[in-house]
Formats: sequence, structure tokens, C-alpha cells
Amino acid sequence: MELLPIHTPTGFDPLTLLSPLADALAGEGPAVAPHSEPGQQFDGELPNDEIAAVISTSGSTGLPKQTLLSVDALAASAMGTALALKAEGQWLLTLPVHYVAGFQVLVRSLYAGTRPWILDSAESFTADAFTDAAGELTDRVRFTSLVPTQLQRLLVDPSPSTLKVLKRFDAILLGGAPVGSSLRSEVRKHGLNVVTTYGMSETCGGCVYDGVPLDGVQVLSEEGRLWIGGPVLADGYLNSPELTDERFPFNSGQRWFRTDDAGEVAPDGAVSVGGRMDDVIVTGGLKVSAAVVADVIESIPGVSHALVVGVPSTQWGTAVAAAVVGTAEAQLVRQRVQDVLGAHAVPKSVLTLDALPLLPGGKPDRRTIQALLAKAGS
Repeated sequence: MELLPIHTPTGFDPLTLLSPLADALAGEGPAVAPHSEPGQQFDGELPNDEIAAVISTSGSTGLPKQTLLSVDALAASAMGTALALKAEGQWLLTLPVHYVAGFQVLVRSLYAGTRPWILDSAESFTADAFTDAAGELTDRVRFTSLVPTQLQRLLVDPSPSTLKVLKRFDAILLGGAPVGSSLRSEVRKHGLNVVTTYGMSETCGGCVYDGVPLDGVQVLSEEGRLWIGGPVLADGYLNSPELTDERFPFNSGQRWFRTDDAGEVAPDGAVSVGGRMDDVIVTGGLKVSAAVVADVIESIPGVSHALVVGVPSTQWGTAVAAAVVGTAEAQLVRQRVQDVLGAHAVPKSVLTLDALPLLPGGKPDRRTIQALLAKAGS
């Protein structure tokens, strides 16, 4: 089985990917491998002729891995999305196509028979650029996929025209990072049709919409860790059989993906994600949930984003540290956390930033943020 690497630098026109992608999905062409790094190598052979795409993971917490996505898995994801949204329609693409959330906009468009509109990646993501691009959509049914940072930017003192195009979307898929309480409040205030999604490259992107798994998707919680099964699973990692066996084990004749995420599944099947398994910070012998601390900080007026991590500490072993975007003073941040969660959860260092460093796909760059906080606390 052949593989077609496609370099997608800044300014790349994603529409040029539609034709080879359509051939790959129809089994009439090589699998496509969009990538942003010039000269990126895709070593190893594809395991079977059913692979349609090789998509790299975001690498937000480690080295990117190259996931093998089959025709059947991509089709199941697109069909499941259409069933969950109760429609197919025209998409506005705002995310890089070498990440699964952007790539899936093209896949869904091909299966729906619609032509997506593209937000120019050569330009910075701004409310004006988004508003102009959204205004070009012509289909009666309209969708877009955003990460929380993008939506947050759109809702900072939004113009009437920006709110108008946002409200025009039948659904705004929102995923890739936790959605803070302040952003949820803004969404409710403006009456936007936002659907929060949970998933990753290994599940063809979002596979849980507003806590409900897509058709055929199964989610289990074992000792607080989420496991995912069903037709949307990747076939594993390119040229990494041992890692594939570790992360995609078989149990009772069914293949599962072991996520790095903590969460619970209610008796009715509703899924709640509690952050990453490694988000639990053990500081001074006590456990602190980084996600819970971040949510408390984001509830403070004037705070738009917060990311909480553990950093090395000679006194505590690991110290709680917080990067905060907003106008709240560090002392107010510490006091709020102490009032709500107790003294053990209070960040030992609080770093105020104009914006969180982001990866190209829009996720917070955790490794860079952790390094900044470690330096600030030293």
C-alpha cells in the first residue's frame, strides 16, 4: 500500500487535498499523510490496503505519533457525526488539516457532498477574518469546528456581525482542550449552538458529543481511566507495533484504545472527562487535580484562561503552578483557590501571560508552559 506525504505549510490551500483524499477514501489512490514539517519521514509499511490516512497526534505532551486511519473508521466517524448533529451540511475550516480536527472537516465534506470554505491559514485567526469567512458559506446547514482558544477570542467584546455568523451555525464543534467555566458562561449568554467534543487522533477525532458517544462507540472507565472501543478506532501507529499493542489491546475479542484521560461513565452511558490521568499533582504527599484548580481560577472575573501543572520543588517534591491569562492579581488567584479547595491546592507560583503558548492545532503547549512556570518558581 502506497503512502502520499503532503506538506501543508502556512498558506497551504486545503482544497488541494480533497482530490487525493477522495481517491484514498474510495480505495483508488494512496493513503494521504498531511504534515507541517518539511522533510518529515513516514517510515515503515502500511499494514493493509484499507488505510486511507496517516495523521500525527498533536504532541502536546510528548512526541507526535503517526496514527493509521482506515476508510471504515473515517466513514464511521463521519456517519456518526451526521447522526449526532442530525444533518449534513457545509463546513467552515479554521484548523490545520494535518491535525485530525481539521482533517475531519474535509472528510465530512466529501461524504456530505459539500464544498468547505477555508479560513486562510496565512492570516492570524481574528474575529474579523472568521466573520468574513463564515459569511461566505452558502449552504442552508452550516457547521464549524473550533478549539476553545479560538471561540474565546471571538467572544471578547464581539461585534454584532460576529455574533450573527456564530448564531447562524447549526453547530459549533468545540474540542481539543477543556472548556472553562467562563467560556461556557459566554456561550450560554449569547445562545450559541456549541457541541463539546471529546476524542483524539486515535479515534478519528471527536467520538463523544456533549457527553454522548457517537453511534457504535463504546466508552468504559476502569480505575478512573477512559477506554474507547468501536468502529472509529485507528489501526494503530505507523511502524510502532509494540506501542500499538500497548495502546490498542484486545479484550474479550474486541479492540480498545487506552486513553491518557481520567473520567467517568454514568449508568445511562453519559461520559464526563476529568482531565488527563497525569493531571493529578502529588504535592507534599497530597493529591491535587490540576483541572479542578484551573476551573476555579477561570471562575474569577477577569480570567479568560488558566493552565495548572506540577513543577519540581525541593520543598514539596512537586509544586502546584498556574499560568493565567487575564487581569486578576496573583494574590486573588491564590485566595480563591484556598477558599474553594483548601491551602494544599494553592499555586505556589502564578505566572500572568498575555496568552497561553499554543501548538499549531490550537492546543495549549503544555511543555513550554511547564518550562516557563518552572523557571518562574526557581
